[in-house]
Amino acid sequence: MDCRLGCGACCIAPSISSAIPGMPNGKKAGERCIQLNEDNLCKLFGKTERPKVCHDFKPCPIVCGNTNQAAFDNITELERVT
Repeated sequence: MDCRLGCGACCIAPSISSAIPGMPNGKKAGERCIQLNEDNLCKLFGKTERPKVCHDFKPCPIVCGNTNQAAFDNITELERVT
């Protein structure tokens, strides 16, 4: 599955404990990543500064669902159970 451009759920819903440029302590679940632009696209995509956890995330139908809201809801739920 290819990422739905402009979704941004994986940049908002989960917590990220590793440093992100501009967010040295990572981010809390539900907090918008500072590297997510106004079109919900990652400003670090394809760059070496992008955190490993972000690079390693691969979209899939089970997690991302059919809509941006489904992706946000699913990732939020996964955050709660892990």
